Amino acid sequence: MLNLKETKTEKDYSATGTMSAIEKLRNIGISAHIDSGKTTLSERILFYTGKSYKIGEVHDGSATMDHMELEQERGITITSAATSVEWKGHFINLIDTPGHVDFTVEVERSLRVLDGAVLVLCSVGGVQAQSITIDRQMKRYQVPRLALVNKMDRTGADPYRVVRQLKEKLDCDAVLMQIPIGKEANFEGVVDLIEQKAIYFDGEQGEKIRYESIPATLETDAQTARQHLLEALAMFSDELMEMLLEEKEPPLEMIHHIVREAVWSRQLTPVFLATAYKNKGVQPLLDAIGRYLPSPLDSDNYAWKYGFDQKEENAKMLLQPDPKAPTVAMAFKIVEDPYGTLTFMRVYQGSLNKGETYYNQRTGEKERISRIFRMHADSREEIETADAGDIVAVIGIDCSSGDTFSSEKDFCTLESMYVPEPVIQIAIRSKTTKDADRLGKALYRFRKEDPTLSISTDQESGETLMAGMGELHLDVYVERIRREYKVEVETSPPKVNYREAPTMAVDFDVKHKKQSGGSGQYAHIVGHMAPIPEDAETTETFLFEEKIVGGTIPSNYIPAIEKGFRGSLEKGPVAGFPVVGLRVLVDDGSFHSVDSSDLAFRICAQTALRETFPRMKPTLLEPVMRLEIECPSQFQGNVVGDLNSRRGMITVTETIGASTRIEGEIPLAETFGYSTTLRSMTQGQGTFSMEFLKYKKVPNSIQETIIKERKEQKKS
Repeated sequence: MLNLKETKTEKDYSATGTMSAIEKLRNIGISAHIDSGKTTLSERILFYTGKSYKIGEVHDGSATMDHMELEQERGITITSAATSVEWKGHFINLIDTPGHVDFTVEVERSLRVLDGAVLVLCSVGGVQAQSITIDRQMKRYQVPRLALVNKMDRTGADPYRVVRQLKEKLDCDAVLMQIPIGKEANFEGVVDLIEQKAIYFDGEQGEKIRYESIPATLETDAQTARQHLLEALAMFSDELMEMLLEEKEPPLEMIHHIVREAVWSRQLTPVFLATAYKNKGVQPLLDAIGRYLPSPLDSDNYAWKYGFDQKEENAKMLLQPDPKAPTVAMAFKIVEDPYGTLTFMRVYQGSLNKGETYYNQRTGEKERISRIFRMHADSREEIETADAGDIVAVIGIDCSSGDTFSSEKDFCTLESMYVPEPVIQIAIRSKTTKDADRLGKALYRFRKEDPTLSISTDQESGETLMAGMGELHLDVYVERIRREYKVEVETSPPKVNYREAPTMAVDFDVKHKKQSGGSGQYAHIVGHMAPIPEDAETTETFLFEEKIVGGTIPSNYIPAIEKGFRGSLEKGPVAGFPVVGLRVLVDDGSFHSVDSSDLAFRICAQTALRETFPRMKPTLLEPVMRLEIECPSQFQGNVVGDLNSRRGMITVTETIGASTRIEGEIPLAETFGYSTTLRSMTQGQGTFSMEFLKYKKVPNSIQETIIKERKEQKKS
């Protein structure tokens, strides 16, 4: 049972601009699977709150929040856009995030700094692949949320099925707060189950809200749905449960209070209905954002005290959203623009002031903030101060994504965001030598902006390698290099980031001995190498243990041994791919009082891995993607047949009206150019989305081919 708190009294923390109190502030994000209507919803919010005088549309490239040229051309959101709006006395910092999994870090870093979120779902597609990923991200950062079933005007729209999927697939207590008036093309408005009123949206752009009594044809359905809602809420309140048992009508404010507290504790997901494109249902969602999602005062944000081990009991400190407390802020996004480097920051405690200096808690360096902006997509409003709870952009500091800033040195560190590993790689070079410097600058900037973009140099070929989350991810950056830096580049075909993993345990006994005049080198290690069990409770890909007894190897050489093993993991001995899933135990050995050194033991460990790993019957692992396809049902046979030929495995097939949704798994190596193939198979009507799922063993015949190709590449 949820313990309901008293409604908090407003703390008069003074604030800047239009924000009169932190109590009235909402930091929210809009997240969804691709093509669920996030940006369209954001455009309506801007219009209804008076932020923009006309509604921008994604399909014609006029969306305010998709301000990049590439976003407007492709009709997708690539980078998260922040804006600030006001609705009925509430000041809302809104972040519109990408739906495509290739840009998942944008969702990740946005959710890290938000107090609440709106999960947008398609009324036909329901809970889709990326919805599951976003749900996992929301749970990781403990973000309370509302859900919006959008596109209620589509053929096959079924909000009741979407609510069932929320419960089954996301394991959340979802409950409808509204029921639809009309369905599909005849969707006219919604019935508010708490207020028991019908809501219609009049005017050319749905700006006029009309409240009526519930249509007679829907009265029974509305009463049933309201009873279901109250019974669901009774799980969070003994008082409400007693009132229902006594058949008393609960006060409206009491119902709103229970919903608010259940949302704050992340035990309830209220579901609202809309068709943003047809301008229906957006204003009640804005009301719910102000009423049910928490302010910074209602969110518990913690930091790790400086100098404490995170496992220690007192290591955590609760941050107070008080402008007078020592400043604590996180840099969660870095963007280069014509005015300089913009660093997006969330202030958790204290305030940021223009012209003042703050300590980067990671580097210990002092950084001076020269300007502070409140952002509206790509335009900005300069302000003097940002208080606790604010999300702003600043100019003048040099840092990395995830850095914590404070007014005091060595004060605390905020837990950083999760960054997934890249799965696909290309080699990139400028067509002319004179452009090499500009290419280097572009890659340095993009790497700083996007933690999921990896830039490295192949030591054998000298090529510059760019790795990312998918083909689209890399395509966008290549195109941005051409447009923003005017550099013509050449790229190699995409390469898959395979891994090498052992399959059996072996012992090793390796001696490194070198004598060539002067002091020699001597190291001797004995131990055991084994695969990390699949059910092991660890996310580490390499585990090192030592059980040296009797001082056969002095303890001061142990770190050098571990360093030697770790240094050899980047390029495995089988095909030069990183080694994962390896556990090494060193339990014996010997040393020489004169010739032993850190260097000798490090070389010995490297030799041990190079000689022993091939005896462990190593296998190659390949990234496998979770794939979701939507296409007209008439093309289902062709799509399934093509997937089978690509070593794909189908897990779910669902037909909704004339459309079929196919879920499955497919090796990344088999997906290059798939968008073109799918379009041609489905006469341009098929769409798909992918996300990384797991690493899986490569079939033996394909493994031999990959190893052979790698050897030929090294020769050439």
